[in-house]
Amino acid sequence: MTRFSNLKLLKLLKENARMPFLHIARLFGVSETAIRKRVRKLEEEGVIRRYTIEIDYKKLGYEVQAIIGLDVKPEQLINIIEQLKELNEVTSLYSTSGDHVLIAECWFKDNGELMNFVKKLNSMTGVTRVCPAIVVEKIK
Repeated sequence: MTRFSNLKLLKLLKENARMPFLHIARLFGVSETAIRKRVRKLEEEGVIRRYTIEIDYKKLGYEVQAIIGLDVKPEQLINIIEQLKELNEVTSLYSTSGDHVLIAECWFKDNGELMNFVKKLNSMTGVTRVCPAIVVEKIK
């Protein structure tokens, strides 16, 4: 398979990591063994780092998704990162070079929980600015 086919394979696995290798092999017109070997090689090379699930938080009662930008004093950055990693509301956390030093993806049962969380963030030593944006719709 070519490098381009690797990207197609990875896209299929990203959409459904449990897709049977036999099904993928039929889509590519190759043997199941070829797919199995290619996936194993991609795992060994670190291209595929882990398999995970996508959670539908709304079905668990969480109605509000927010992307929250945080500005932090440089000397407090590591401390704030460690605190955010421990918070259940934070589902993803990114260090960025954009408008904010950190970006947190979070889920809440309602807007009240979001507002309380923003207050909590604002009270953390070293946090200088909190900019929440409610996600209206996930497009991709």
